[in-house]
Amino acid sequence: MGQLVHGLEHEVDCVDLKHFHENDSIFDNGGETPTLLPTEDDPSEEAGPELFEGMPWFPRRISDLDKTANRVLMYGRELDAEHPGFKDQVYRKRRMFYCDLAMNYRSGFPIPRVDYTEEEKTTWKCIFRKLSSLYETHACHEFLENFNLLRKYKWYREDDIPQLEDVSNFLKDRTGFTLRPVAGYLSARDFLSGLAFRVFHCTQYIRHSSDPFYTPEPDCCHELLGHCPLLADAAFAQFSQELGLASLGASDAEVDKLATCYFFTVEFGLCQQNDEMKVYGAGLLSSASELEYVLTSEANILPFDPNVTCEAEPQITTFQKMYFYTDSFNEAKHQMREFAKTIKRPFGLRYNPYTQSVEVLSNTQRIAGLVSELKGDLCIVTNALSRLRSAKKRNRRGSHLPENAENTSQ
Repeated sequence: MGQLVHGLEHEVDCVDLKHFHENDSIFDNGGETPTLLPTEDDPSEEAGPELFEGMPWFPRRISDLDKTANRVLMYGRELDAEHPGFKDQVYRKRRMFYCDLAMNYRSGFPIPRVDYTEEEKTTWKCIFRKLSSLYETHACHEFLENFNLLRKYKWYREDDIPQLEDVSNFLKDRTGFTLRPVAGYLSARDFLSGLAFRVFHCTQYIRHSSDPFYTPEPDCCHELLGHCPLLADAAFAQFSQELGLASLGASDAEVDKLATCYFFTVEFGLCQQNDEMKVYGAGLLSSASELEYVLTSEANILPFDPNVTCEAEPQITTFQKMYFYTDSFNEAKHQMREFAKTIKRPFGLRYNPYTQSVEVLSNTQRIAGLVSELKGDLCIVTNALSRLRSAKKRNRRGSHLPENAENTSQ
């Protein structure tokens, strides 16, 4: 209890309320929505098209992802000649089936369930057994906690491939993230935009059985084993979403830098835990050979710095030439927040989980409304903190009462 109270006190003390109290007349309006009059340099209340002039289009509502989720760049309906399944007509027909499922999916509907074949289940079993044997010594504790939960509730087991709908519901209960089926590779912009809505584009097909430990593309083993357990962690989920929000409306060059930071963190990142290096990157956690390699002395591991990391060159078909580590997801999140400030955008963005939409903070009236909401949340926190303090005092007084105090009072 003492540690919890101390932690909450620290969080609240970090919030400077002086400006709030000095300006209550501005942000309070008898409990009603603020009605600030716009100044001469304020845009109109509704962001007009001129505000977005020269800026790439970006989704504003979660349903807008229906417009981008099918813009597959590669490995959709077609496989290239070097793909392990290129000459296997049965496999290619199966891939067409998964492609159609993803292409026909629409936001808000349940993800179609799949009857996986015995060959597909055997491939999954081989990968699951090998990787799960490495996780205990290689994976970070946040990953292990949620991976073990998924196993406990039987969503993950080695004899069957998890259904995306079940895993999506698990994530939604934990952090608000959901899965959305996708047919293949998306552009960095389209993929990152999904994260802004806490939507993770997830493949439903599995790699070719001829080589279970190699795939030239993301598949359900990579997504379900590498990504999903950590999307159930609150700090990691927020880090992922903020990367997505930073990408909205950014230039191509800025998106490339964000995508590179994503690659070397969410896909190939490491972290320090109990003076040991542990893995949290999905690309590593879904590749047995690179997972074993990265914690050897041969791997070149550097501290994560977005300004340095964004210039690194990702390797697609070989082990990475360098890896980056951070002390915690929160540290990486704060670093990325500072990095995101360099993105040239004439407004702020905020995700509203109630309407599942991205709000454009383009004038003082919108910002005042957000401040009013934040003040309400802060009241809840301070009230809870007050109750914890009172409970702590009662417990302290109770612990000092003599054993016969009750009889004495009688």
